[in-house]
Amino acid sequence: MTQIRISPISTPAFRTLFAAQVLSLLAIGLMTVAMSLAAYRIGGAVAAGQILGFLLAVKMVAYVGIAPLAEALVAGRPRKPVMIGLDLGRMALLLPMAFATQTWQIALLALAFFALSAGFTPLFQSVIPDLLPEERVYGRALVWSRIAYTLEAVLSPVIAALVLQVIAAQFLFWVAALAFAGSVAALVATRFPAGRPEARKGPFLRRAVKGLTIYRKTPRLRGLFVLNVALSLSMAWVLVNSVVLASARLGDAEAHYPILMAFYGLGAAIGALVVPRLVERLDERRVMIAGVLLHALVGLGITLPLGHAGYMSLWVGFGLAASLVLTPGGLVLARSARAADRPAVFAAQFSVSHAGWLVAYPLAGLLAAWAGLEPALLILSVLSLGLAALAARVWPATDPLERAHDHPDLPATHPHLHDAPARGPRNRHVHSYHIDDLHPDWAGSRPA
Repeated sequence: MTQIRISPISTPAFRTLFAAQVLSLLAIGLMTVAMSLAAYRIGGAVAAGQILGFLLAVKMVAYVGIAPLAEALVAGRPRKPVMIGLDLGRMALLLPMAFATQTWQIALLALAFFALSAGFTPLFQSVIPDLLPEERVYGRALVWSRIAYTLEAVLSPVIAALVLQVIAAQFLFWVAALAFAGSVAALVATRFPAGRPEARKGPFLRRAVKGLTIYRKTPRLRGLFVLNVALSLSMAWVLVNSVVLASARLGDAEAHYPILMAFYGLGAAIGALVVPRLVERLDERRVMIAGVLLHALVGLGITLPLGHAGYMSLWVGFGLAASLVLTPGGLVLARSARAADRPAVFAAQFSVSHAGWLVAYPLAGLLAAWAGLEPALLILSVLSLGLAALAARVWPATDPLERAHDHPDLPATHPHLHDAPARGPRNRHVHSYHIDDLHPDWAGSRPA
């Protein structure tokens, strides 16, 4: 009996696809640093924060509003050339950013850049489960992907600082463009899954909201959404206010903020590594709920008398808990849609998850300014606990993939009834249940 290789890295196509992801993330990280420096160059110390906040808001608006529309535009087209084209587009947009001297110029370029990213990322995420259909292997691929995100957050500022020793700040955009060129080369070298994605039919707007419709009608995806919002509330405090805490509580933002975030990254990497075993022993629902609860409970620890070591320990806990929530999400999405609908569902997840961050980021900053650092985290952590309890109700504890249901309106000769043989006058049968044209809602189905 042939043993299935558990490591996704043993698959050559995943290796090159993963390299494309790493280089793409590095490019986005360098672009973000360059954009921050451009905001300072344009607005000076007085207005730089306002300009950068505006540019990040542009990013979130693009992510929330454009992802489902972009997916509908490319549905049915071969993913490899589309992804290469989107990477080339992002690379081309970085070149004129080096010469932007007005806020509106860089804002327009950033809007176009993040619009292309809103099309690229969900499409990229949808390729992996098709490339690695065995669930355990796919689960480990998600670990690699999560570690890549963590390393990007930690390493991009370091690489940017080294590059800035030899080039002017505005040309950091061009270094990011070179990273995109590497991503394109890796995509060219990747052998994508055979077959052309199924083209979805119907009016454009209906196709654009297809993923959101599947998302809204699938209980586990509604639970996933609530868990993502719950995490974003307390996690946004960490991402927004760590630099403030490093200055106010540890005495030196420049010295201690990078260390705090490094410990956060360490915790995130540890969390990603333990997720596959936890999911196998428990399930995605329990692991993700536990992650939100842990993140909130660690947040409550901010009330303790903490020294340097105490803060570093809390930030390890924040990173670990975040990975428990974020890493299994791809498994939940892949299980919840047919292969043809996965790009639309990943696009919906990309959109609605960033909608949560669009609210959480300013809320974390406003609460910290109004109530203080520690009270703000306590408030957000309590809200996270409440949403975790809501998610436990929305996402059923018994949630098998296969469900029994009837098709009384289908003729006995219908191809769907041949794929999963039916019995009785109501054509009752059992199979992996996904929301689609033949299965428009969850009502009438039950666990097999």
